Amino acid sequence: MSINVNGAPVALPQDPRMSLLDLLREQEHLSGTKKGCNQGACGACTILVNGERILSCLALAVQYDGQEITTIEGLGSADDLHPIQRAFVQHDGFQCGYCTPGQICSAVGMIAELQRGVPSHVTDDLGDQAIAFSQEEVRERMSGNLCRCGAYNGIIDAITESVAEVAQ
Repeated sequence: MSINVNGAPVALPQDPRMSLLDLLREQEHLSGTKKGCNQGACGACTILVNGERILSCLALAVQYDGQEITTIEGLGSADDLHPIQRAFVQHDGFQCGYCTPGQICSAVGMIAELQRGVPSHVTDDLGDQAIAFSQEEVRERMSGNLCRCGAYNGIIDAITESVAEVAQ
């Protein structure tokens, strides 16, 4: 049993109670994914599984056998930043930076949701397959990712700027 983390195979733990977050941080030493509340309330541990965002603190690693996992380390590198990473830097979408990896992974997943036509609580027309991008949609969809520093305006600006580039 194994998962694919950022393009590399990773053996699943012997202990079926280990969370995906603990596997990434403790076994794989991928410290970008943060343990904030460890209760699914803050979003600091957000990663992508097959392109969809999940809270890794609430996921048992063994549930994801054979799945593609992407962490912040798998989105870009220092020499080749992901468009959302670049936009976060340009728009000061972080202060202390603790929530930033989860915010960025969540933003990537959120943009994919918009492209697939997944509605949110603020989507006007649930029958419309093409959901209009708006700051209201972004704020609603990112509401599960908390920033104690209050860098929300920079985060929203970064996502707004990069959505067209990421959606290509």
